[in-house]
Amino acid sequence: MKPRIVNCPRCKKPVEWTPAAKFRPFCSKRCKTNDLGAWASEQYRVAGEPLIDPPFESPDDEASAN
Repeated sequence: MKPRIVNCPRCKKPVEWTPAAKFRPFCSKRCKTNDLGAWASEQYRVAGEPLIDPPFESPDDEASAN
């Protein structure tokens, strides 16, 4: 059976989808690391509503309210 070929998400180079392809679906460690860096620097985003954090209340605020 012929191995499945996928394109590297970063550089689009063909990659065989086999256990020997250590960085699959990426073609190399460099592409894998660059992709992770893009997520970390928020170059990639998942669509959705923005999250709004509730206002921060310190324990001192609660004590003074009573």
